[in-house]
Amino acid sequence: MRKICVITGTRAEYGLLYYLMSAIEADPELELQIIATGMHLSPEFGLTYKEIEKDFTITKKIEMLLSSDTPVGISKSMGLAQISFAESFEELKPDLVVVLGDRYEIFSAASAAMIARIPIAHLHGGETTEGAFDESIRHSITKMAHLHFTAAEEYRDRVIQLGEHPDRVFNVGGMGIDAIKRITLLEKSELEKNINFTFGTKNLLVTFHPVTLESHTAAEQFQALLNALDTLEDTHIIFTKANSDTDGRIINAMIDTYVSHNTKAVVFASMGQLRYLSALQFVDAVVGNSSSGLLEVPSFHIGTINIGDRQKGRLKALNVIDCEPTQEAICESLEKLYTPEFQQQLSTVKNPYGEGGAVEKIIHILKNTPLADLLKKSFYDIGLR
Repeated sequence: MRKICVITGTRAEYGLLYYLMSAIEADPELELQIIATGMHLSPEFGLTYKEIEKDFTITKKIEMLLSSDTPVGISKSMGLAQISFAESFEELKPDLVVVLGDRYEIFSAASAAMIARIPIAHLHGGETTEGAFDESIRHSITKMAHLHFTAAEEYRDRVIQLGEHPDRVFNVGGMGIDAIKRITLLEKSELEKNINFTFGTKNLLVTFHPVTLESHTAAEQFQALLNALDTLEDTHIIFTKANSDTDGRIINAMIDTYVSHNTKAVVFASMGQLRYLSALQFVDAVVGNSSSGLLEVPSFHIGTINIGDRQKGRLKALNVIDCEPTQEAICESLEKLYTPEFQQQLSTVKNPYGEGGAVEKIIHILKNTPLADLLKKSFYDIGLR
């Protein structure tokens, strides 16, 4: 059996990987190994490894998060992670490591796998997020990886531009689309009871993360968002907390304070995939700077207000309203969201990340690709072809 080790460090990433992990586990020719790390093991971020354990057996848990979101604290966390991944790979001896995205714990995992001479399959490479250091991490993982599964043809082209051979780069579409197609969502009354929240006339889901390539802007930008929300009438708000990036704790403290004084708002460290996707059925828009607003939200034909530069460079559907991280610009975007013209165009929005089917394509390639010759890569120079 081919041993496939899937790494997961965040709630959102696990939601994207769930159906792939299920398919690996169900395949008689594959053995699933799971390493949970990062925010999954942190009480501050909801101990979301417990959600994984409802579905799978976790093979290894890697503690690596320090109680600090400073640059020094995060760099130390990365170092701890790489040490532990090296030890885990030596013990588990996977045939292939699967990683998704661009977070720093995934960089540590990929680095350790590369040194251990374990082939790496990378999902969602080739994308650009010019406002975050995720940009550099994502492309670095691409250069360490041996198989590439991208979410759009434009991203496949970019991975090839980085020197990866076209025969190893596969456009399979966005992983989130598979989840939307497969999952049975909660009805409104069931969701309201589950999250202790009542939907109103207008409803927003707010998810905002630090822009990590900007210094000390988290508090200022998020306060501008909160000020804009205060101008709204009869609007109920669901907040999901920021992740463990630099200055994420600043945003989370501000959310807690805001919700404590607002009876029409609730906050979650982690909603989980089912509740999050279910909520998208009943809100008017996702507001903030999460990748979900670009990758998954278009499939629900609701708006996305994308604030600032964190997601700059990603493909965007017509449901996305880009704006500067100022109160005035956010207020203008909220006004545009509710105009008849914008609401009318939402029904025809097409998600640029595909129509699903990624899991089947990935499984076929993971099963059938010979691994013996994957480690040595020639740089594919498009200028000489």
